[in-house]
Amino acid sequence: MSRGDQIYVYRELINLQGVYEHHGIDCGDGSVIHYRKPSETIERTSIETFTRGNRIYVREYPIGFCFIADVVVDRAQSRLGERKYNLLFNNCEHFATWCKTGISDSRQIREFVPIATQLNTSQLYEPLKQALRSSDPKNAQQILNEALRDIKVVWDDIQPRYKAALQEIDDWNRVAVEALKLNREDLAKEALKRKLTSKKQAGDLQEQLQQLATMTETLLRNSQNLQP
Repeated sequence: MSRGDQIYVYRELINLQGVYEHHGIDCGDGSVIHYRKPSETIERTSIETFTRGNRIYVREYPIGFCFIADVVVDRAQSRLGERKYNLLFNNCEHFATWCKTGISDSRQIREFVPIATQLNTSQLYEPLKQALRSSDPKNAQQILNEALRDIKVVWDDIQPRYKAALQEIDDWNRVAVEALKLNREDLAKEALKRKLTSKKQAGDLQEQLQQLATMTETLLRNSQNLQP
């Protein structure tokens, strides 16, 4: 590992080893810039603080664009002090990947914390209530784990549709601009109408994502009360 590398360590998540990757940017001088927990602030800390004694891994990008080391570190430094953490949209991996590639992305969110499209997300609060009322910590932990698995069910369905809706907003906006250049006001109006439809769809999907973000955070935080 070296200056400008995107590094990560595995941390426990509800007593499940290997499901939570904590990412940061190696500054090459024994320090790391990362979204620190529990402050949820982008900070520069010692590598010991970052790892908490866990093994360090380097995120490799064999294919695709990456900034040179100095630029990666500069990008990380430009966001020091930021407090805009969001589990689904702006977590530690989103930040580190943005520093490295310019694209805010989180593989573990895409693969591990999915959103349910056909699931009434408000119903998932009930397992949490049951868990917190339970006198048996093991049973409570199992309920919480099952709730998280329920959240996972159909991520691969909603996330692509959300991204597609965002892309359609931009596409229809470009169509409207080009139509006006050609004095085709009728086409421009139709394009703007479709843009609004896509915008509403994206808004609805984002609201579901935000609900799940809040709920998932609640599940994870309350799980700490079940630790022996």
